[in-house]
Amino acid sequence: MKILVINAGSSSLKYQLIDMETEQVIAKGLCERIGIDGHLKHTPMIGGKSVFNEDVAMPTHAEAIAAVIDKLTSEEYGVVSSMKEIDAVGHRVVHGGEKFACSVKIDDSVMAALEECTPFAPLHNPANITGINACKAVMGDVPMVAVFDTAFHQTMPGKAFTYAIPYEYYKNDGIRRYGFHGTSHRYVSARCAELMGKPIEELKLISCHMGNGSSICAIDGGKSVDTSMGFTPLVGLPMGTRCGDLDAGVIQFLMNKYGFSIDEMLNILNKKSGVLGVSGVSSDFRDLDAAAEKGDERAQLALDMFHYWVAKVAGSYVAAMNGVDAIIFTAGVGENSRETRQAICDYFGYLGVAIDQEANSKRGEDIMISTPDSKVKVFVIPTNEELVIARDTKDIIGG
Repeated sequence: MKILVINAGSSSLKYQLIDMETEQVIAKGLCERIGIDGHLKHTPMIGGKSVFNEDVAMPTHAEAIAAVIDKLTSEEYGVVSSMKEIDAVGHRVVHGGEKFACSVKIDDSVMAALEECTPFAPLHNPANITGINACKAVMGDVPMVAVFDTAFHQTMPGKAFTYAIPYEYYKNDGIRRYGFHGTSHRYVSARCAELMGKPIEELKLISCHMGNGSSICAIDGGKSVDTSMGFTPLVGLPMGTRCGDLDAGVIQFLMNKYGFSIDEMLNILNKKSGVLGVSGVSSDFRDLDAAAEKGDERAQLALDMFHYWVAKVAGSYVAAMNGVDAIIFTAGVGENSRETRQAICDYFGYLGVAIDQEANSKRGEDIMISTPDSKVKVFVIPTNEELVIARDTKDIIGG
């Protein structure tokens, strides 16, 4: 069974074609600058075929999907003889609200529900819907499945997801903490249980998904019981360009003083804040590390803030779960920055955490980076959201 995994953004589209008999990626790629001039990088992973990396006209996502299909089936770059070899498509969808606690086969009622959830994720859900419709237009009746970033967090109890505002705003308008990165947290927590050789139902885990967007999740018995992102992905940790937790009074003060509209204010909080705003250097943690090494105090402050917030939130989840068995680092920063991992773990001496420096220097593999006698285990686990999407799609379609 071959499954095409689609992750559609507003002007981009990532994809992987996975053979589910072996769970091997047989092709992957990225369409960029959709609606502008268009560029496609397509990488076959089998058969010694050439990489395609050129500009391609993509006025809409429909042309992007058509370009992907063309390369998947072409003689020079292709990995399948025809689209009949592709049995199903799995789509990443950012926001499912309270309507979806698991992945679902896409039909007209699901599409209507996705439209209803669009106000909760106005920058993300429309792109996801566009990607689904583009696939339908090009691929016809091939079955499709939606896998939601928010679904994993639907197990949070009311005490964790409810905001302390008048309750009718939750009942009437759905204002609550939803959380994101659920597919990633779900994958790495299950993989951690495998590495520990224990049933996930017996474990208390803290998953730190750290990249340009970052969130932490408390996972008790395989279920999300709290997470740092909220109604939107803006809150929680200070991120690449997002502010993280912020007193709402700051928003009112700045809007009144500088005459910002709400859209201008949200643009500042989403795109000009975080470690970029504090450092004035970059939203890329590699650039911050380089600047800090040269003595840039604001770059160091941005790093220190990030490490502090991760440790503070993770520490609060130890209290929330009344203990922790393992801490997981994943995503771009979590998987690649040994300095960041060490700086965060330095806060966990009270938990008996001890880091193996040689293990912590490695990257790109599942590895325990704590010492054998560390009371709490620490793992680096590269995330694989595409594989989760493909597995869910296979299970639902019945391959």
